[in-house]
Amino acid sequence: MSDTLGVARPRLDAPEKVTGATRFAADGYVHGLLHARPVLATEPHARIRGFDTDATLAVPGVVAVLSAADLPLAGTGTDRTSEPLAREEVVFAGQPVALVVAETEAAAEDGAELLVVDYEPLEAVVDVEAAMEPGAALARTVEDSDDEGGDLESVHGQVDKGQEDDAGEQLSGNVLDRVTREQGDVAAAFAASDAVVEATFRTPWVYQAYIEPQVCTAWLEPSGTLVVSTSTQGSFVTRRELARAFDLPLDRVRVIAEPLGGAFGGKFALVEPLAVGAALALQRPVRLVLTRSEDFAATNPASAQVTHLKVAARADGTLTAIEARMIVDRGTNAGWGVEGATSLLVAGPYRWQAHDLRGYGVQTNRFTFGAYRAPGAPTAAFALESLLDELARELDLDPIELRLKNAVVEGDVGVSGNPFPTIGAVEVLERLREHPLWAQRNSLPDGEAVGMAAGHWPGAMEPASAVCRVDADGTMTVVTSVADMSGVNSGFAVIAAAAFGLPPEQVRVVTADTASAPYAGASGGSKVTYTVGPAVIRAAEAAREKLLAAAAQELEIAPGDLEVVDGVVRAVGAPDRSMTVQEVASKALRFGGRYEPIEGHGGSAQTSGAPSVAAHLSHVRVDRQTGEVTVLRHVIAQDVGRALNPALVEGQMRGGAVQGIGWALFEQLDHDEDGRLLTGSFLDYAIPTAERVPEIDTLIVEVPAPDGPFGAKGIGEAPVVGAPAAVANAVARAAGTRLYELPMTPPRVWQALRS
Repeated sequence: MSDTLGVARPRLDAPEKVTGATRFAADGYVHGLLHARPVLATEPHARIRGFDTDATLAVPGVVAVLSAADLPLAGTGTDRTSEPLAREEVVFAGQPVALVVAETEAAAEDGAELLVVDYEPLEAVVDVEAAMEPGAALARTVEDSDDEGGDLESVHGQVDKGQEDDAGEQLSGNVLDRVTREQGDVAAAFAASDAVVEATFRTPWVYQAYIEPQVCTAWLEPSGTLVVSTSTQGSFVTRRELARAFDLPLDRVRVIAEPLGGAFGGKFALVEPLAVGAALALQRPVRLVLTRSEDFAATNPASAQVTHLKVAARADGTLTAIEARMIVDRGTNAGWGVEGATSLLVAGPYRWQAHDLRGYGVQTNRFTFGAYRAPGAPTAAFALESLLDELARELDLDPIELRLKNAVVEGDVGVSGNPFPTIGAVEVLERLREHPLWAQRNSLPDGEAVGMAAGHWPGAMEPASAVCRVDADGTMTVVTSVADMSGVNSGFAVIAAAAFGLPPEQVRVVTADTASAPYAGASGGSKVTYTVGPAVIRAAEAAREKLLAAAAQELEIAPGDLEVVDGVVRAVGAPDRSMTVQEVASKALRFGGRYEPIEGHGGSAQTSGAPSVAAHLSHVRVDRQTGEVTVLRHVIAQDVGRALNPALVEGQMRGGAVQGIGWALFEQLDHDEDGRLLTGSFLDYAIPTAERVPEIDTLIVEVPAPDGPFGAKGIGEAPVVGAPAAVANAVARAAGTRLYELPMTPPRVWQALRS
């Protein structure tokens, strides 16, 4: 096992993806396939009076124009699964209102351009703070029904939502959810503090910017089974959502999770109801592949947020009180929001004597809010970590030392009211403090500075299962239902190899569909390795027991006296008495074989969390003449539990840091004053490209998770959390003034320098 774990290896799917051999969801052939093209609303809020379909139906190849009434939906819910096409009321510009289905993609596109929709405009609600005021216009005039049955919130985090705020605050009907977390006498704590700082922070809507736009193909088998081939983060959650929306038995819905071309939280049963509804209505296979502009306009980016935050500390740096009012723009998502998560995470991985934290989920006429890597966390960390730097400046303290003094350790009670499990906040901050860049921070040229920030993600739990099967050639196949979004299959190969006793090169991992796969949750929330990994271990161990039982009879040695090392079953202490795994397997898997097939099933149901902490250093240069910010160097230290494959771990760390730089400096989905999207392509929406990102130093910190597979924990979310704040703190120091709104674009920095 020592030669298996902790060794950097390439991803199992790397050769196919690098050479272009991977077949993604849009690449499969289906006989008789029709192509769908959505017609997107041009109004942010309106009633649909009707459609003029004559010109569209006259286009050669167009088969049908489908409205909401044409889809065989089960209920009247207003979530995107239950209402994939707007029924009577449009609630955001970009909402699908109709589908044009044709024999070719070109015909569908031509027909969609000719479809005329008659709208009755309604007042659009686009300012999230104004939307909260009593008497504000409502973003949706049709009441939401109770069948918001989807549970998409659970796939990204296992966070306590707090309690509903029943203090009698008067708010409009646009406020869908209020949570509050209170402990201690906050007013007294502020009054007794030596430094108090407060500010209002604003963060924008942010697009996930995955490489592959949303895509789905649906068809009916002769048996009546609905088959859905899709680019999704979770096959079982997609199956459940589709069965709910169309009132189908689960066993009549088969979901195939195709290889993902990126997702970052955005691919959960969003386009599938459109393709499925069309396939059921027309009784023919239908594929929907969003164009990039449609993907920008019609999907589910990270929500905008306004955070009013106030924090305080004593002269020695002890944090005393924190007070937050966090307003989350849910857009049109009535089903769930991140006000619970962000109001928890705004406290950071730190101890507080008293807290009053409030979160508000507000409906507006903007996109359908969805998940994005660490939903609610980067916005919270941007506010908190900015003010912690302000406290350090007020008290003349080292910023890292201030955080170290207050960093939580195992057993400390957080603002959730629960004690923290094993957590590596102290170890991560200490590792960052040792980096040479931090020592150089006071000797940089004018206009340059180093900032730091930290953040954490609590992780999540969900039951999972896996199967491990040894074939006659001595290789192992691991079967799960996990969508491999970030290389987790390569991690499963290492886990199975270490648990069974094979070289990782002799293990392959297969993602099966919902008709045959063991259950596992969606890929999201940094939970897949942590929850499915133990199931893989148990499945491999169960297979190993059968291997040893067969080998014991062949070698005439008790199973307890045998071990499996590098694909060889041998006597403990007498390695010359041995058989290869292949020899044992070949004796079992043949006509007349005397032994059970060498395979095992394993399950897990984690009940303890495993938070991951990441901290960043960012070295920036600010051009005082133009306001342009250049990131010169970036460092990330992260507690990963145990690095099963350091190459994959470092990839996650670098990827999260790059996305955080995008949050800090480039990315913003901008609308006009009426709520229409202005930045609907990569010509207008900037992301951090290769020439804009420096080398990123990765510092792996290992604080093993007691219940994780070989000590590993989920690590995908934490790298992005503190990165925007680290850049912001560097910019504040280099510019001599602080910005409270992201992204910190050249015009905003230029204006701040002159204000």
